Amino acid sequence: MIFDVLTLFPEMFELFNHSIINKGRQNKLIQINLFNIRDFTSNKHKKVDDYPYGGGSGMVMQAEPIYNSIDHITKEYGHKPYTILLSPRGKRFNQETAKELYLKEHIALVCGHYEGIDERIMSLIDCELSIGDFVLTGGEIASMAVIDAVARLVPGVLSSSQSYEDESFYSGLLEYPQYTRPENFLDMKVPEVLISGHHEKVRQWRRYQSLKITLERRPDLLKNIQLNKEDIKMLQNIKDLKNESK
Repeated sequence: MIFDVLTLFPEMFELFNHSIINKGRQNKLIQINLFNIRDFTSNKHKKVDDYPYGGGSGMVMQAEPIYNSIDHITKEYGHKPYTILLSPRGKRFNQETAKELYLKEHIALVCGHYEGIDERIMSLIDCELSIGDFVLTGGEIASMAVIDAVARLVPGVLSSSQSYEDESFYSGLLEYPQYTRPENFLDMKVPEVLISGHHEKVRQWRRYQSLKITLERRPDLLKNIQLNKEDIKMLQNIKDLKNESK
């Protein structure tokens, strides 16, 4: 899978030279290519922004260098990649979106800056994404989050699909509690069921805990997933116990 990043600060992406994502790059499972937007401006001073028409504070990124960089990538590969603008006005990025993007195979991420980009570049943008209801100084951190979330879905990047399928949001629920050795730490013991060797009871315990944590912390998520009879029974039990404790 190919990720092309259009940015004013390519040095920020040094973190992808480490850990799991770097292993995926070394194993040629993913490519992360960095393009400095300043390299595609005709301005001799490498200027890529200007004052907004109509007045107002701040500066706006010009259309030309972004257009030229996307055009360069398109000509290099012989096709235009699925192009994403990281922007506070974009739709909220989540795990479902990550799974959709994984199917694209070739993605270009445009990291916005200043007060935004010239609207005329939007004809080349396939999707606007935001990672939350807050404003960052630029799109780099947001694009890193998108790349990390999507790249780890590529087969072989993680040791197994089970590594991400049990995690928060992948199935629509928050993840169940995890434990490792020692069995007893400061008189806090691992739940007996996890060391029982009974796989079905472990599965039920984990599902119950995921439902409980999701109900307590993100009840909105429960509206968007398909609950089976076992889930419904577990949720009712959780609610009954909660009411009894009041």
